[in-house]
Amino acid sequence: MSISTVPQMIGGKATTDAALRTQGTQPPSTRLVVNPASGQPLAQVEIDALASADAAVHAAANAFPAWAATPVGDRCQFLFSYKQTLEAHAEELASLIVREHGKTMAEARGDVRRGIDCVEFACAAPTLLMGKSLPQIAVSSSFCRTEDTSGAGIDSTVDRVPLGVCVGITPFNFPVMVPLWMWPMAIACGNTFVLKPSEKVPLSAVREVELAHKAGLPPGVLNVVHGGAAVVDRLITHSDVRAVSFVGSSTVARHVYSTSTAAGKRAQCMGGAKNYIVVMPDANRDAVIEGVLGSAFGNSGQRCLAGSVVIAVGDAAQWFLPMITSAAAKIRVGPGDAPGIGMGPVIDEASRDRILGFISSGAAQGATLSLDGRAASMPQSGCFVGPTIFDNARPGMRIVDEEIFGPVLTIIREPSLDAAISTLNRSRYGNMGVIFTSSGYSARRFRTQAQVGMVGINVGVPAPMAVFPFAGWKQSFFGDLHANGEDAVKFFTESKITVSRWL
Repeated sequence: MSISTVPQMIGGKATTDAALRTQGTQPPSTRLVVNPASGQPLAQVEIDALASADAAVHAAANAFPAWAATPVGDRCQFLFSYKQTLEAHAEELASLIVREHGKTMAEARGDVRRGIDCVEFACAAPTLLMGKSLPQIAVSSSFCRTEDTSGAGIDSTVDRVPLGVCVGITPFNFPVMVPLWMWPMAIACGNTFVLKPSEKVPLSAVREVELAHKAGLPPGVLNVVHGGAAVVDRLITHSDVRAVSFVGSSTVARHVYSTSTAAGKRAQCMGGAKNYIVVMPDANRDAVIEGVLGSAFGNSGQRCLAGSVVIAVGDAAQWFLPMITSAAAKIRVGPGDAPGIGMGPVIDEASRDRILGFISSGAAQGATLSLDGRAASMPQSGCFVGPTIFDNARPGMRIVDEEIFGPVLTIIREPSLDAAISTLNRSRYGNMGVIFTSSGYSARRFRTQAQVGMVGINVGVPAPMAVFPFAGWKQSFFGDLHANGEDAVKFFTESKITVSRWL
């Protein structure tokens, strides 16, 4: 098993925070893990450890036969124990997320809670893995072309069986939850697993897996390997890997999907998004402001269900713009563990600089900058960008068409619901669409016409619970079976058909 039992271990040597500050840099094959709120070095993580990737897959392959032969009820006993272990360590995990990612404590607790929900769903594997049968599907004579018409009939059954070694490649924005989308269901189905977390936030994933082994998971069933693009490519083409689950940008999702499927793997690759929120004139105004505020600026806009574009229909902009601008301006920006903070930093300096570039682009392309996050009251050190709002934007502008992945909200004005839906459907992404309205007709029309996989009606972030699939469309998803829900069970198993006749 390839796992760092001490997050700051590299090749068997522990590197302290003080030593990192003294060194100032890291060896070429490693990446510095930094607290984005303070710039404090936290750890170093290997980037190109191909031998570790091979070792992790080898460990998983060796563990697969015994784990697959373990009764599903016994596999789930581990998950019940793990769920309790996560509950006991929930605050520890949340604090770790705040430290390496920058979320507020409330957001970090939500990250952990949603992950625990996924473990609870995986505990239902004995029911979810049930097969189907159809007795007496044929008479033996018609099936076997024999003259004996009194012979025994033919029965057919379908069983769901595990695949083998599965790989999960996870992003930085939900360090605990997204890995728990993947490996609990995978191992509940009888597979073994190799987790490759984001090199930007490896500490939470390491601790998550440490707790899994503390809860009694046998060696080799769950493995962690760190690294960058070279490690990803090694994992998704490895001859012993059967399935790949990925969450990240659409560019990388497309690469992982095409590369892994060309190598004969099953793949589900969740990509980026540009999510639209339609605000109708008849909407409940308080609900709109609360929903949009949380959707656009929660997690500093760093989530694939962030509502980053509002389409104000008719005269809705007349009340929406001043209300949302006033509310966003009151969000306190600072370290996620400080009292009263409503928005933490973005993940790193590169992300901050990219977001600032989008703000400059929006202003240069003619949108009205109603709230400038560059001028917000926030710490001078760290990777902070304040809430930003543009008005009078149009499709074709970068701030409308491209995923920003930061706290930038763009407002488009359209005269009608049909025009709003048409604008939404032009997007190459299809993760989420939301409408705020008091009209059942408008809600139903939006639900049926919006070309997105997840719809919110008077809900700012329609994130599905673990019993439902995370169902992005278009360039937000590459594959056939989504994460979570019954799709996850089907993804991590394959069908075995038995046709039997007893004489």
